[in-house]
Amino acid sequence: MMKHLVFIATAAVFVSAHHENLVPMRAIARIASPAGNEIQGNVTFTQLEDGKVHVEGSLYGLPKGQYGFHVHEKGDITGGCLSTGSHFNPEHKDHGHPNDENRHVGDLGNVDFDDNRACHIDFTDSKISLIGPHGILGRGLVLHEKSDDFGRSSHPDSRKTGNAGGRVACGVIGIL
Repeated sequence: MMKHLVFIATAAVFVSAHHENLVPMRAIARIASPAGNEIQGNVTFTQLEDGKVHVEGSLYGLPKGQYGFHVHEKGDITGGCLSTGSHFNPEHKDHGHPNDENRHVGDLGNVDFDDNRACHIDFTDSKISLIGPHGILGRGLVLHEKSDDFGRSSHPDSRKTGNAGGRVACGVIGIL
């Protein structure tokens, strides 16, 4: 009986230690327009050793310009992009720029589309994570119809959403 208890305790420690090393290091979101527009693409998230997350990908289908780009609290797209809820904001802060200390965790700023209706994303963020309280796995990634003003305008929605307007495309962030 004692041998079995020692074995079970040893196995539990091994599984627990092994589980900590199984942290998902990469995630992906396939972005598409629920309205059937030709907005589409993929965005990958790579957890870096310093705790930051590298965000990269390509999106297609919007005219030249800047568009708000945010992680939303829910990975539910059954009702289109509206069912993704609000911006991911576990610290209950105001909307802000990605470099601001006072910002939603999900505030990733704007992405730029070129003359060919293409957007190439490549940046590192220090607030989002693939694990822990700032974990984005299973959450929604949303592309908005207008540019994000970073909470700096007098518009009533500025400090809540960056006044980025409606949601034109979205996806769910999942393990890659």
